[in-house]
Amino acid sequence: MVKTSIPFGSRTERRWTEPGARPESGDMSDHFVAPVAAYEPPYYAVVFTSVRTEDNDGYDETGERLSELVKEIPGFLGEDVARTPGGLGVTVAYFRDEAAIDAWRNHMEHRAAKKRGRDHWYTRYTLHIAKVEHSHGFERAGR
Repeated sequence: MVKTSIPFGSRTERRWTEPGARPESGDMSDHFVAPVAAYEPPYYAVVFTSVRTEDNDGYDETGERLSELVKEIPGFLGEDVARTPGGLGVTVAYFRDEAAIDAWRNHMEHRAAKKRGRDHWYTRYTLHIAKVEHSHGFERAGR
């Protein structure tokens, strides 16, 4: 499998896909998309749900930049991102501990992006932080 860019909602997501698979505009039926792996608990899930405005100025670039920056935070485990056709966005970021969440919350570029989001990109959002006490995964054989 290889890491490729796939058009997803208003952003381009990078996901693991089968070698040779090419993103088709909006149709991901032939793509292998995997959730973040199940980790040994305890760890934390930060759930960000949002509704966007029509303002896209800088949104995609900022999202891609933040997705790269968060990987530098010690204790960051991964993220799942989805957006419904109706406009509800859901990002779940996983962190080993609260110190990692605090490091990301206080990261200078992340703070600037949050302000820009409140000023321009979101009509509303909600943030939930939960401690994961149980985690397991499933993968069909042959995938």
